[in-house]
Amino acid sequence: MASRVKSRNVPTGPSPFAIPDKVPLKREKFADPAVTADGSPRASVALDHLETLWLNTGTLCNLACASCYIESSPTNDALVYLSAEDAASFYDEIAASGQHVREIGFTGGEPFMNPAFLRMLEDALDRGHEVLVLTNAMKPMRRHEAALLALRERFGDRLTLRVSIDHHTQAVHEGERGPNSWAPMIDGLQWLSTHGFSIAAAGRSLAGEDMGAARAAYAELFVREGIAIDAADPARLVLFPEMDESADVPEITTACWSILGKSPSDVMCATSRMVVHRKGEGRARVVACTLLPYDAGFDLGETLAEAAREVPLNHPHCARFCVLGGASCSA
Repeated sequence: MASRVKSRNVPTGPSPFAIPDKVPLKREKFADPAVTADGSPRASVALDHLETLWLNTGTLCNLACASCYIESSPTNDALVYLSAEDAASFYDEIAASGQHVREIGFTGGEPFMNPAFLRMLEDALDRGHEVLVLTNAMKPMRRHEAALLALRERFGDRLTLRVSIDHHTQAVHEGERGPNSWAPMIDGLQWLSTHGFSIAAAGRSLAGEDMGAARAAYAELFVREGIAIDAADPARLVLFPEMDESADVPEITTACWSILGKSPSDVMCATSRMVVHRKGEGRARVVACTLLPYDAGFDLGETLAEAAREVPLNHPHCARFCVLGGASCSA
């Protein structure tokens, strides 16, 4: 059973991505989906169109990172393995609706831990979708090299694997992911690059680090290690902002769109939804986004049709990651 997997890659201290001098989130914030703490109307986002459907394959992972937002680990099955039949039911709903969903995204946990993952992956590709897989490129992925090569041969660049490299230095990456996690990740990336896969990388913003300098350092890493990723391309090297729901952050009101020069259509939940199967629930359900699989306020129902409704930005992640951070998990 995957839940018995042991990992030696356990961080030995606090996450290097912890927010320095953190101010705790005020208790009265994010309490009402309709209004902010000062009584202003809270911003919300309507589903403009479904461009990316994320499937969370389960929270089990070969690593236990220091600040994993979803608390994935070798023992956490709070989100149980999604089945190939569950995935197919949502693919069927997309087909029946006639809508064009460009991309199916797979996240976890580590997707390659799920015994049904390759069936879900091949099914999505067979149906004509582009597919994005988030992986740490370590042993669970490497067990499936032959199958991946076959998919690469059949579907080419419609399959992209995005590998987590938390920082361009081994010390910071292993401070988050645990000792001995750097070399296998680099080796996995090199294997993907050597065999011509469409690949990308996902890093994280370190407090005080200039983003231009960070991209330059990643570029040096990729050249040094022979990895074919253009670090200047934000779709190929995604640098995510920090996520800490206990740290203070401004709430987003309807007035913020004009103040910030942004539009609701810029936010991830305008074009994406995620399927999860929470432990103890009878079937998979649809949530507003990849960041909030457990919050009942962001559970939108059992079908994509039910989930096509407006989402109040009533969580610190909505403000810090999506609106102020300008980040998106999609390609």
